[in-house]
Amino acid sequence: MRITTSPWTHDGGASLAVALEVLIHGPISRSEIARRLDLSAGSLTRLSTPLIDAGLLVEVGERADGRAGRPSRLLDVVPSSRHFIGMKLTADEVLGVVTDLRATVLDSLTVRLDSRDPDSVADTIAGVARTLSGRVDSVTALGVGIGGLVGEHGLVRSAPFLEWSDVPLGPMLEERTGLPTVVDNDLVAFTEYEHWFGAGRGVNDFAVLTLGAGIGFGLVLHDEIVVSDDSGIGLVGHWPLDPYGPVCPSGHRGCAKSVLEQGAIVANVSAALGRPVDYDEAMALAADGEPAAKRLVDDAGRGLGTLLAAIANLTTPRLIVLGGEGVGLVEVARDAIQEGIAQHRDPRATPLALVSTPGDNTEWCRGAAVLAIQRYVLDR
Repeated sequence: MRITTSPWTHDGGASLAVALEVLIHGPISRSEIARRLDLSAGSLTRLSTPLIDAGLLVEVGERADGRAGRPSRLLDVVPSSRHFIGMKLTADEVLGVVTDLRATVLDSLTVRLDSRDPDSVADTIAGVARTLSGRVDSVTALGVGIGGLVGEHGLVRSAPFLEWSDVPLGPMLEERTGLPTVVDNDLVAFTEYEHWFGAGRGVNDFAVLTLGAGIGFGLVLHDEIVVSDDSGIGLVGHWPLDPYGPVCPSGHRGCAKSVLEQGAIVANVSAALGRPVDYDEAMALAADGEPAAKRLVDDAGRGLGTLLAAIANLTTPRLIVLGGEGVGLVEVARDAIQEGIAQHRDPRATPLALVSTPGDNTEWCRGAAVLAIQRYVLDR
C-alpha cells in the first residue's frame, strides 16, 4: 500500500500508516496496530495521540487480548465523518451511490442516459451527483468506474460500449460538480473495494474475476493492486478455454469471452431451446435440470473452472473473489466448475478458496466510491 503525504492526516509516512490500519481494519487495538506495523508501544502512542486529538481517530471501547492485564483499548474512525459518491457508467445508465468513509452504501440512484455524447453523459453524471449530495451533509470526492481503458487525469482513452476515444471525463466532471474526481477502469475499482473493505481485506495476495457482459480480472500481490497501461482492455477474455468452442468477435476460438460472457451463454441456450431466453432464465432452467440448458451451462462452468485453475497456477493467490452480474453461474454450475479446476490443477496443490459476491450493480458503484476515498486519504 503506497503511503504518501495526505490531507486526511496532514502528514505522511508512519502517521498515515496508523490511520489506514484503523480505517481498513478497525475497530482495532493498539497492540494489534503495533504488531501489524512493527512499532513499539511508545512509537504508536506518539503517532496516534495527535490523530485522536484531531478527531480523526476515536476510542470506542476495550477488548481482551487473551493476555494478563488490562484489556486493549480499541481505536476506530468515525465512518459518518465523510461521504463519497461512487458511480458505474454503462452504455445506457448512470448508476450511483453515496457512501460513508468505509464505503457503506447509504443511498443510491439510477438514471438512464439520453445520449452517449460525452457532454450529455457528463451532465447526467453531474445531475446524479447533485441529487446524491443533497441526501447527506456534504460530499468529499467523486469516483467513476467505466468499462474501458482510462489514462491519467481521468482521460478515457477507449470505451467501446460508449463509442468514446480520448474523452477527458475527469476534468469535465470536476468542472461540473466542483468535486475532486477520479475516473478509472471499473474492474480496478471493484478490486480496490475488495482489497480495502471486502473479501480481500487483510489478504495480501488474491485475485478477482468478474463475469457479465465482459470478463474482468484483477490481482493484488503483496498488498498492492497490479495495474498497467493495459488495465481495462479485458485481456483475460482472450484466454483460450475450449479448442472446439465458438468464435468470438476477435476471431479467437473458444476463448473466455466466447464461453463465459452472459451474451454467449444466452445465445447458446436460446439456440438450443429454439426460443429467446435471458440470463436469469437460462440459469433457472439449468438449475431445474432442463437437459439442454444444464448441458450448456455446465460446459460454461467447466470453462470457468479451467480459467480459475489457470489464474491459480500462474499467480498462486490465497483467495479468488468472483463477482459481476453473471456470477449466478458459480452456484448453478458448481460441480462442473470443480471438474474444470481438477482437470487443470495438480492434485497436490492447495484447494482454491473461492468467494462469490452478490453480483448486483451496487458493488461496482461501491468500488468507484473506494477510488474517491483513496483519492482523499492517500492524496493520489
